[in-house]
Amino acid sequence: MLGVLGLVGWVGVHAALNMLATRSQALQEESLVQSLAGQNRALEREARSLSQPATIIRDARALGMVRVGERGYVVTGLSGN
Repeated sequence: MLGVLGLVGWVGVHAALNMLATRSQALQEESLVQSLAGQNRALEREARSLSQPATIIRDARALGMVRVGERGYVVTGLSGN
């Protein structure tokens, strides 16, 4: 009888430890999901911004591109050497 009671107690403790470990893992996974959801929202905002004509024009100009019909200039010798 005492052996059965000990076995039942051991099974109960083992199940409780497994439950706590599973809960801890679930909380960690939920934290990861929240972090990834935030990153996803930021990337969606960036994708919307990059598809805007004003952003495309600004980035193209930063790369030295000019529109058709414009004349591009390169200024040199400003370093004072």
